[in-house]
Amino acid sequence: MLQIDIEKILQGADGVLNLNLKCNIEKGEFVAIMGKSGSGKTTLLRILAGLEEARGNIGMNGVAWMGTKNPLAVQKRNIGFLFQDYALFENMSVEENLLFVKNDKAFAHELLAITELLTLKNQRPNRLSGGQKQRVALCRAMMNRPQLLLLDEPLSALDSVMRLKLQDEILKLHKAFGMTSIMVSHDASEIYRLASRVLVLENGQLVKDGTPKEVMMGEKIGLEGELLTLDAEDIGTLLVGEQLIEVAFSAQEAKNLKLGQKISLARHKIL
Repeated sequence: MLQIDIEKILQGADGVLNLNLKCNIEKGEFVAIMGKSGSGKTTLLRILAGLEEARGNIGMNGVAWMGTKNPLAVQKRNIGFLFQDYALFENMSVEENLLFVKNDKAFAHELLAITELLTLKNQRPNRLSGGQKQRVALCRAMMNRPQLLLLDEPLSALDSVMRLKLQDEILKLHKAFGMTSIMVSHDASEIYRLASRVLVLENGQLVKDGTPKEVMMGEKIGLEGELLTLDAEDIGTLLVGEQLIEVAFSAQEAKNLKLGQKISLARHKIL
């Protein structure tokens, strides 16, 4: 279990912000963090990783990371961190980028096989596509078999097809290694697809905490689904992430709908 009880005063664009968060995250959970820009999301990840200081306590599986006289060093927290920037070593091959973290060739090859990169292990980053680079970065973040994986909007620069591909890879690795994952994202569909729990920050405060359906159906934050069926009662079934959701349409609106159409949930009644 990850136990968080922290406070930090931040200077944001809109003035002073008090990041104040207290919650527990169970082992194996995939938690998404939402909130407007400047609400403290990335700062929270950096505090968890030990890259920024704060007041309070952080503990992981009974080990104190913060709150003691000597906070646990970054390299001893066994964290994987995946940023928007790939931050790969351009003078090293794909395989060498992974082995730089830990000299375990068998595990590096296992990760590259899972992410369909094994045939590219001798290529350098400048020969790879953006999506391939991001997969290498994901593998590198996994090389120490982290107990906690932190993801700071890692897919925001990719096109929709590659985002879906990388979402699958992240979820596959999360499940395969039974780790705890925390992801900052503004993409509602991405959160619905990956997360088992959502935390919403507002001005540094935790204002919502629940399943994606509980949190995001209330917020209806840009959530879209693909229309799969529409019955005679004007009830449609939408595919949102990997979930099926029933939505009620007006008779007039139903006349103009087509199967496969993208539907925003913000203007409809969820059944």
